[in-house]
Amino acid sequence: MSSVTEDRQPVPGGSVELSIGGMTCASCANRIERKLNKLDGVTATVNYATEKAKVSFPAGLDPQVLVGEVEKAGYTAALPAPPQAAEAGPREAEDDDELRPLRNRLVTSLVLAVPVIAMAMVPALQFTYWQWLSLTLAAPVVVYAGWPFHKAAWTNLRHGAATMDTLVSLGTIAALGWSLWALFLGTAGTPGLTHPFEFTIARGDGSMNIYLEAAAGVTAFILAGRYFEARSKRRAGAALRALLELGAKEVELADGRRVPVERLAVGELFVVRPGEKIATDGVVEEGSSAVDASMLTGESVPVEVRPGDPVTGATVNAGGRLVVRATRVGSDTQLAQMARLVEDAQTGKAQVQRLADRISGVFVPVVIALA
Repeated sequence: MSSVTEDRQPVPGGSVELSIGGMTCASCANRIERKLNKLDGVTATVNYATEKAKVSFPAGLDPQVLVGEVEKAGYTAALPAPPQAAEAGPREAEDDDELRPLRNRLVTSLVLAVPVIAMAMVPALQFTYWQWLSLTLAAPVVVYAGWPFHKAAWTNLRHGAATMDTLVSLGTIAALGWSLWALFLGTAGTPGLTHPFEFTIARGDGSMNIYLEAAAGVTAFILAGRYFEARSKRRAGAALRALLELGAKEVELADGRRVPVERLAVGELFVVRPGEKIATDGVVEEGSSAVDASMLTGESVPVEVRPGDPVTGATVNAGGRLVVRATRVGSDTQLAQMARLVEDAQTGKAQVQRLADRISGVFVPVVIALA
């Protein structure tokens, strides 16, 4: 897979993986995919779960054009950043910062929505002014906790699109709006009014009906789904980062200098002492030792190596001192290729997922039309 240079110069044809932001459901991925595929010679696959877009483009097309098309659709896109040595800790803290607002909204919605649902479902809890307490509790759930849905729905509306956020926003606002009308202008605000829990079909003007439990409950349940979905994505990303973290961070060159492993070049000699990780793929020039390659092969017994034998980066030198000549560095190493295969597997789509994405593209408009 071709990569984009650090200064973001156009690549002479190939493929690139974009990081997509702002997607909230599968129909978002389907919309971005259709937008990119309309470009001449471009073939794109967008995966909502990994928030990645794998795009093949013809020679002469600037990848920034792809970013611009995604932004025109109302989402964000970023080209792959140049490889950099980064600790896992700051990334985990960044992930936690992304989850915290969603978690706060979820906790708020659950604390406030449970009493609203309980009062609506259990007539014994419907005291004299219970409906007004329900309004007091449900309004923050719909307005504050449900704000991401309303914001996404408005953004999509401006771009002439409808997603699952549109359904959630319309449904909860309609339930809250009708309840406000019934409470202030209808008869639902009458002191002592009760709503028995029963399944009946009867004609009426609806002026005594409120749907605050539906508005609060739907918001809370969907927020819970979004939170657990975001957390599972974070864990999947953490597993991939953990694979990359298996590699060494520093390497001792043959002249005794210690440098970051990113500065190691093909053909350079480096030293691996007992207990250290082998910095990159190479060939043993001096020394003999046993190398623990269990992270690659699963074999717990160390493998004996001597001059002329190949060794793999991230494996552990379990015996004597080795001098190794680097043969592959950076994204060419076996560890980097393993990580790339894992990421490609996450980005790819099964046929059933492609079918689900196509259905999601027409599901929302059909539901709105039927409603």
